[in-house]
Amino acid sequence: MNEPDITPLAQVMARLRDPDQGCAWDVAQDFASIAPYTIEEAYEVADAIERHDLPGLRDELGDLLLQVVFHSRMAEEQGAFTLADVIAGITGKMIRRHPHVFEDDAPTPGWESIKEEERKAAGSAGALDGVAVALPALLRTLKLQKRAARTGFDWPDTQGVKAKIAEEVAELDAAATPDETEDEAGDLLFAVVNLVRHRGVDPEVALRRANAKFERRFRMMEELAGEGFAALSLDEKEALWSEAKRRGL
Repeated sequence: MNEPDITPLAQVMARLRDPDQGCAWDVAQDFASIAPYTIEEAYEVADAIERHDLPGLRDELGDLLLQVVFHSRMAEEQGAFTLADVIAGITGKMIRRHPHVFEDDAPTPGWESIKEEERKAAGSAGALDGVAVALPALLRTLKLQKRAARTGFDWPDTQGVKAKIAEEVAELDAAATPDETEDEAGDLLFAVVNLVRHRGVDPEVALRRANAKFERRFRMMEELAGEGFAALSLDEKEALWSEAKRRGL
C-alpha cells in the first residue's frame, strides 16, 4: 500500500493563494473568514458517519483536510508555522499521550491526566482553561461540567440534579423580563445537560437522535394528512403524531 502524500494538496493550495496567479477568492480569505467553513465541514463529516455513508465520508474527510491545509498555508505566509509543523505537532502529541504503546513497559495512563499535565506545562492553571469558547454550546456545557467534576465540584447523585431542574423551571416561570427569561432558560438547559451526563449519556448524541425522530414522525404526519395538514386542528395533528409513533417511527 502506498503511503499517503499530502504534498500535492499543499501545492494546489499554494497555487490558489498565489497573489499573482492564484484564485482571487482564495487569496482574499483569512483565518476568520475560513473558520465557518471549517466548522461546517466537520459537521458534514459527522453527518456522513450518522448516515453510514462511507463514500460520502471519504469526500467529506477530504474537504475537512483541505481546511487544515488552507489554515496552515495562511499561517506559513505570515511566518507563523507550516503544514509540516502541524503534522509534527500532532504526531508528537499522539506519541506522548500513548506511552504504553510507544514506550517499553510504560503503564497505561489516563488520557485526561496526560492532557491535564500538558495544560499545566503550557501555563494553564484553572480546571476550566482550554475549553474552547467557540464550541457549540451543548458540547461546551458538557466539557465544562466534566472539568468541574474532576475537581470534586459535582452532584453526588441524580437526586440533586433533578431538584435543581425543578428549581430552574420555577425560576423560568417567574422570570419577568426577556433578559431574566434568557438567563433562566440557560440555567435550565445547563441543569438538564447535568442530569443527562450523570446518566452516562452524551447530550449531543441524544439530541441528534431526538431531532431525527421528530423529523421522521413529522414527515409521516404530513404524508398521512396530505396537502391539508396545516389546516388541521391541534387535536387532529396530535392524532397523526400518535399514529406515526404507533408505526414505530
